[in-house]
Amino acid sequence: MGVEAGAQVARARALAVLRIRSRALAIALLPAAAAVILLAGGSTGHFVGPGWSVARVVVSVLALVVLLAAGVVALVVARARPAVSPTVAIAEEAAPDLYRLVRDLADRLDVPAPSAIALTPDCDSWLEDRTHPAHGPPAPRSADEIAGAGSGRHLHRRTATAPVLVIGSPFLWWMRVGELRAVLAPVVAGTGPSAQPDIAAARRFVRGLDAAVAASADRGRCPGLRLACAGIGWVARLMLRGCQVHASEMERGVAAAAAERAQAVDYGLRIVAQEQVGLAYAGWDRLLTRVALPAWRMGRWPSRLDAGVVAALTELSRRDRLAEGFASRLGERPACDLLEEPGAVDEATSLLAARLFHGGPAESGPDWSPVDWQEYPDEVVDRKWRTDAARLHRVLDTLGVRRAPDPSAPHSGGPAPDLTVHASVGPTLARVLDHLTPTGGVETAAERPDAYGDDPALTRATGDRGGREHDDNFGHEGPTGHPGQEIPSGHPGDEAPVGHPGDEDTPAANPRSATLATHLGVEVAREEAAATPPAAGQKADTPPWDDGALPLFPLQPPRTDRELLTDHVTAMVCCAAMDTVGATPGLDWLDGPTLLVDGARVADLAPRVLSLVEDGDAAPLRAWLVELGIRPEKPVRLG
Repeated sequence: MGVEAGAQVARARALAVLRIRSRALAIALLPAAAAVILLAGGSTGHFVGPGWSVARVVVSVLALVVLLAAGVVALVVARARPAVSPTVAIAEEAAPDLYRLVRDLADRLDVPAPSAIALTPDCDSWLEDRTHPAHGPPAPRSADEIAGAGSGRHLHRRTATAPVLVIGSPFLWWMRVGELRAVLAPVVAGTGPSAQPDIAAARRFVRGLDAAVAASADRGRCPGLRLACAGIGWVARLMLRGCQVHASEMERGVAAAAAERAQAVDYGLRIVAQEQVGLAYAGWDRLLTRVALPAWRMGRWPSRLDAGVVAALTELSRRDRLAEGFASRLGERPACDLLEEPGAVDEATSLLAARLFHGGPAESGPDWSPVDWQEYPDEVVDRKWRTDAARLHRVLDTLGVRRAPDPSAPHSGGPAPDLTVHASVGPTLARVLDHLTPTGGVETAAERPDAYGDDPALTRATGDRGGREHDDNFGHEGPTGHPGQEIPSGHPGDEAPVGHPGDEDTPAANPRSATLATHLGVEVAREEAAATPPAAGQKADTPPWDDGALPLFPLQPPRTDRELLTDHVTAMVCCAAMDTVGATPGLDWLDGPTLLVDGARVADLAPRVLSLVEDGDAAPLRAWLVELGIRPEKPVRLG
């Protein structure tokens, strides 16, 4: 489809959308037209009699009601604030080279330049219209924007109403300057069709309908107002369904016209750059789920996520032979050099990513502070393992599981000492191993799976956790271009799925493991509920997106109880290794928290822990402990 053909298709579909608006207006005016005819006929003596008088009154009242309702709907559609993507606005003073690149690209494509540039913590780029009066000038917000972004300066005066160019922040750090220009070419080319009056009007109408549906869905109103909002929402949804097909085809026509226009700009380089888009998505998704998410759960947010994705993809190119050659690109100029202060921009996008994907606060505080990559092993990995180990022993105390005896305590010869009266030491790995091994001791009453009874608190706490299995695949493109392909791993931080979907109804191979996992899930649910503040209503100065519905894009479903138990047992093993043989916490860019023994990454711990948790077989893990010289009977330091 050529440029002109795509533009013509888009304009034809835009006119179809506008015709739907005209038909709605005609329907609203129809009772008023009938009332005018009846009133004119009565004044001229043509429609006389009691029947015509009643008809005039009824139709006139109906016309007034319909006109009032139509006016209210039109007002809501025109005034409702359309949704805006959360972004970090970049002022021209903060990135003059980037603005210059976009301006030159628009001149080469012979299209209007975007009015501003913003970054989003995602691997995507698009144009976004922010000309609605409710949005106003882009004022700087410390929550998610760089200071100075609201200066109101644009690239060209003639494009004051042009859309905003939103760029994925990982692109700036991973791509080279030429690759970024090639990727942005079809996006910037979309400003040409966007300037067409019919397409712009159709887009405004569709966005207004969508905003009206969202505004009418608010339940925090009095019953009478809720009824009116329900009517407004019904009308808006009816028109939105009528526009759906035409609006979709219009956007396809705009995209086709923009892609065809961009063919003349760096076509060969754009093919190579598209490969980098898939690779950047794989590395970004891996970095968020494996590295950033554990830190967010600990109340820390990595402040250099974009720099981290470069390290993750460089590590990928070292491990994966299919990614060979990508590291040689690092000698070229990165696109982040187009920014005056890349570190400040990276920090802002990292904080926004934490808000969107985890629901963290908008600003740093005592319980929500940034962490550098150099501090990550000590501030995140070590704390995470020791906190999980402490929680595991608290649950064991609640279940009445006896602590291991102190081997240094004196006792007379003869029979073995009574574990219930013998001196006990602090929390040990041996206590966990003995409890999860069916022959490791006598089951207490609290350990039995039926010990819960009908406790409604436990039922509520575990009701949302069961039956949901974790998926660690990337979701879109794997790191080597194959959908869903996983990078081989086996580090202590792996959140490997335990069991298979649908196995919640099958009897557990290790009843003690199932009981402990359920209690552990209850404890984690209680802690999360206590740490989550109630969602506050949106104020007038909040961003134009639902700030109370964070996280907008959760990275993972809630972990199952058995996954939690696996993570906690792994943490306990790592704590024992650190406190007995001098192992250290580490950071793997692709796999997240990892255990280092003599500076080497441990890669064979996860299957041994799974064998203990699922089957109650501690032999593989005990053999591994003996091999490394880890003493499970020694107490460990908890967090």
